[in-house]
Amino acid sequence: MSCFDYKMTRRSLLAASSATLLGMQVRDLLAYAGTSHEAKAEHVILFWNGGGMTHLDTWDPKPGRPTQGELEPIATSAPGIQISEIFPELAKQMHHCSLIRSIAGTNGDHGRATYQLQTSYNQSSNVRHPGIGSVVAHERNQMGDLPAYISISGRAANASYLGQRCEAYFVAEPGSRDPYLAFPEGIAQTRGNRRLEVLARYNDKFTAKATDTKLGSNQTAIEDAVKLMRSPALEAFDLDKVPTSELNSYGDTTFGRGCILAKRLVQQGVRFVQVNRGGFDTHTGNFPAMRAHGEVMDPALASLVRDLAESGMLKKTLIIMLSEFGRTPNINMNAGRDHWASVFSCFLAGGGLKGGTVIGSSDKDGYNPEDRPVQVPDIHATICHALGIDPKKEVMTPLQRPMKLVDNGTPVMELFA
Repeated sequence: MSCFDYKMTRRSLLAASSATLLGMQVRDLLAYAGTSHEAKAEHVILFWNGGGMTHLDTWDPKPGRPTQGELEPIATSAPGIQISEIFPELAKQMHHCSLIRSIAGTNGDHGRATYQLQTSYNQSSNVRHPGIGSVVAHERNQMGDLPAYISISGRAANASYLGQRCEAYFVAEPGSRDPYLAFPEGIAQTRGNRRLEVLARYNDKFTAKATDTKLGSNQTAIEDAVKLMRSPALEAFDLDKVPTSELNSYGDTTFGRGCILAKRLVQQGVRFVQVNRGGFDTHTGNFPAMRAHGEVMDPALASLVRDLAESGMLKKTLIIMLSEFGRTPNINMNAGRDHWASVFSCFLAGGGLKGGTVIGSSDKDGYNPEDRPVQVPDIHATICHALGIDPKKEVMTPLQRPMKLVDNGTPVMELFA
């Protein structure tokens, strides 16, 4: 069931031109010719690296060039593909992974760039767009009792006009217990259930007389919380029973635990998991900062890809790592790199994508796309395509304004097997 029930209105029907077939404009059908495929992805794990992660010191090294910096490239399990030395374990899994090295960004401001990378839209003064996780939760049916969309170690973009059911469930710290999903100390199960029944009666009586739509959203949140509180699937959040060997493999860090939790959640049917991590705004001391990031990220990412591949889950779980922009190819006087939106990279794995693949390239010093520029909305369209979602689909907002799920993006078809 969709997160919000949108129906075709006369306005949206009349908006279609006469040159349509099966509800799509002919030019769109032609653009999609040859792209039909059976969706393989059922889940997404998005790693959001806040601050603007340098592309040159991660996925797009420039050995021997003046912009290289202090880090060396290393060979990977994918022939011909090199990545930064900060990812030695992940390099062994690159045959499962793909890179886009030619993202052509337009926003060098943290706020505007974050908004576009997470929603596909540029910021607007009169509408707030939903994040990609909410889009997935809206378009793909919930599996099991756990929320369809969960954000770990940071807040995600909100659902906006897609409604309360598409909001992300927030986990402040992986492994921590949510105090709101249990009765307070001293309140027994029977007593707590009676209180919930009384609350439900009062809410039903009040909402029957009120018209504010926010009341419906509040009731949805309560119902979802009670359902989750009573579900055995809630054990997926408990990391106390994770074997020591697994913690050591991923790294007993907040990020490592976040990766373990993300794996457990998709195994329980969660559609979209977002793992948040900051600290990438490296205007000063870029190289020691990236080495420190690598020490935390490398074992966790490598273990996640390996474990999902060995269990068969990688085929239906799309992993993607994004940041709002890259960093300047030139190194500033503080041994740092500044904001750079003209070109940057992203990392992908699984979900029906071809492993050992690189899409596009930046120029020899990493300043601009050299070939196959990829627009930000194209990344969102690619995620949708992997999941069998039509990125051009329109939903009607409560103000009767039709909005596309993705802002005019086209899937990067070269990624798909």
